[in-house]
Amino acid sequence: MKNEDDAKDVFQEAFVIVFQKISQYKFEGSFEGWLKRIFINKLIETLNKKKKESFFLDVFDPDSDFIEEEELDTIPIEQEKLLEYIRDLPDQYRTVFNLYVFEKMKHKEIAELLNISEGTSKSNLNRAKGILQKRILSIKNFKIA
Repeated sequence: MKNEDDAKDVFQEAFVIVFQKISQYKFEGSFEGWLKRIFINKLIETLNKKKKESFFLDVFDPDSDFIEEEELDTIPIEQEKLLEYIRDLPDQYRTVFNLYVFEKMKHKEIAELLNISEGTSKSNLNRAKGILQKRILSIKNFKIA
């Protein structure tokens, strides 16, 4: 979520769902995975409710002018600043970015979860990376070609 209060609301609502449905957990698979699924579903449900227009851009553009990731690895950036940049991403990009990078989900899983195509998932991830790269490089006084 873009702000802490909204994130706390989603977190609390997800825990309410967990407590309401705890009897439905069948001890098959990991409990953490079951919890994670509830939290992710609640977040996506909340984001979808906030959007009246289409939530995800259904465009795949593999041609991008990204800086090589190795170059970005050499640019020091504070963790809080990076998290701020991620929070500032448009909802559709931030959601895919977080699921891919932090939750280690594959594009196929993300596409199924969000009811989008794999190409859309890839496109949204690439666009999120592009936005983050430009912000990181601009703060470090680098120029993007």
